[in-house]
Amino acid sequence: MTMTPEQAHWFQGTFSRLVDNVDQALMGKREVVGLVLAAMLAEGHVLLEDAPGTGKTSLAKALAATVQGTSSRIQFTPDLLPSDVTGVTIYDQAAHRFEFHKGPVFASIVLADEINRASPKTQSALLEVMEESRVTVDGTAHEAGRPFLVIATQNPIEQAGTYKLPEAQLDRFLIKTSIGYPDLAVAERILAGASDRNPSAHLSALITTAAVADMADLAATVHVEPAVLRFTAQLAEATRGDASVRLGVSVRGAIAMIRIAKVWAAAQGRNYVTPDDVKALAGPVWTHRLVLDPEAEFSGTTAETVIGRTLAAVAAPQARAAA
Repeated sequence: MTMTPEQAHWFQGTFSRLVDNVDQALMGKREVVGLVLAAMLAEGHVLLEDAPGTGKTSLAKALAATVQGTSSRIQFTPDLLPSDVTGVTIYDQAAHRFEFHKGPVFASIVLADEINRASPKTQSALLEVMEESRVTVDGTAHEAGRPFLVIATQNPIEQAGTYKLPEAQLDRFLIKTSIGYPDLAVAERILAGASDRNPSAHLSALITTAAVADMADLAATVHVEPAVLRFTAQLAEATRGDASVRLGVSVRGAIAMIRIAKVWAAAQGRNYVTPDDVKALAGPVWTHRLVLDPEAEFSGTTAETVIGRTLAAVAAPQARAAA
């Protein structure tokens, strides 16, 4: 069943109120908040590549407070073990049975801070839960629940002592974005409230986690024309054929685009996806999935460059609106 225009109007209003609420803590970053919220409603995950002190933890806390969910923060370090992330099974001598003690990954919003500082073995502890929203320990599956959002961060400047995320793990992040520094006017507002160390604590919960799951289910019913599906597939294929690219957008990347484009369309009050939605999201959804040829990268080509010329080369269809 396709989302109705009335449902799309309700979705737009609710989405806007959620973004406004989170932005009270983050200040001046509505676009980033909207992208992260859209990723959560598309049941994907977010990679933030940002310098320290730009509000990554505040974003996770504010989002969790807004949706009446729980939040946890995992500081990734070289000595962190997979069980420190997922949890561990411990034998209860009194009850004579093994009990699973959940790790910090069991929360509505999980902040994986400086994920590239942990070993590949520990990074891989997130692969299953990010893909299937469950953790399997000793052969037993434990559901993470809904909503479930991993916000992973990495510092783009200091790379000493870090482990680069493998392509398979990067592909599991729905979007990659950055918060960035605030402009001067917003910075002054932040400094004026510097005595408040936890602005997220003052936020009111606007929606329950159950209602967030319902919004995600509703967004999945947004209509996508076959022409838009073909356009998305053509764009993904074009990145794979680019001379500067060693690894282009995967099928998972194309699926991710459709999932978040549905949410994005609903957030604009529409019950159908347009080619412009795909174009607007191409950067956040696809740049981190591209692996460039070293010579092209050395000559100054970037993933953004490839996405830009791909969008210019592939003609967008004239998609008709859903009834």
